[in-house]
Amino acid sequence: MSTGPRQPLARGMLQRLWRWGVAWRYRLFQRHRHDRLGLEEVAGLSIVVLPGVFNPKLFWTGEFLARTLDERLIPSGASVLDMGTGSGIGAVAAAQWAHRVVGVDINPAAVRCARINLLLHQVEDRVEIRQGDLFAPVEGERFDRVLFNPPYFSGVPQSPLEHAFLGSDVAQRFAGGLRDHLRPGGHALILLSSNGDAAAFLDAFHAAGFSAEQMAERRLVGETLVIYHVD
Repeated sequence: MSTGPRQPLARGMLQRLWRWGVAWRYRLFQRHRHDRLGLEEVAGLSIVVLPGVFNPKLFWTGEFLARTLDERLIPSGASVLDMGTGSGIGAVAAAQWAHRVVGVDINPAAVRCARINLLLHQVEDRVEIRQGDLFAPVEGERFDRVLFNPPYFSGVPQSPLEHAFLGSDVAQRFAGGLRDHLRPGGHALILLSSNGDAAAFLDAFHAAGFSAEQMAERRLVGETLVIYHVD
């Protein structure tokens, strides 16, 4: 007897259980780690996390993106925009190869946190952190690479920290502004999760005339993280 129709149902149930488990793990064991000063080891880098800043160690995404970066993806001398930089992990990682990095975050606590991590890793000579919403802080500037680990879930943020999780029109606004901030031959590296609304981002990229190709993947027990090459 064929079990084909049951497989999508089983996968859907597994994903729902995974989301439920992640949500309760956050509420019971991790929420406090977003509200206190901490030092985390992320992708081989020591990262200070201030209260009110998304902790990149808790949901795997920030670490996955940072570990994926190398001299092939970030050529020597490249300019990089790290959108939604949070603790600054992406900006610090990219600075190992890039000539210039600009990190942007709407959360004032994240801006302070990222600046501390620049000093900690002695990359402040080539990395700058700015506060603002999406491309507003880099108006008129273009980059060879744009990194983005976006908020995956639809909703209205009720606090600065929740901008890391929730957004209503981020996909459309990011895709709409991306082309004006890429140098010729430049592209974006976007990390999406199967537990979020990845389709909204991919649809927005296609509607804006971009192609999005999968270039790296990490499979977890109910979640798949994918980094897309967007140009």
